[in-house]
Amino acid sequence: MNKFAMMITALLLSVGSSAIAQTTVVLPGEVRTYVMEQNTPSIQYEGEIVVGQPVPEVVEVYPIPDQPDYGYAVVNEKRVIVNPKTKTVVQVLE
Repeated sequence: MNKFAMMITALLLSVGSSAIAQTTVVLPGEVRTYVMEQNTPSIQYEGEIVVGQPVPEVVEVYPIPDQPDYGYAVVNEKRVIVNPKTKTVVQVLE
């Protein structure tokens, strides 16, 4: 392996698997619409909400009707799409 390839490999390994594994998820339009229309109170959380990581236990995940693969939460005034089975953040809506 040449020196350049070794440097790239080392850089990718230092970034961490969560950054590499993040991909853009295309949500069904009705999921985004439903979540944006809900009047759900926001939970204040001092940490960072990160795509690909689970939401903290203190965050309540609400179901989205007719969308078993998606739930949502509102954290620090941001709406967060979550996988309800794993509580993993799928997308933070802006």
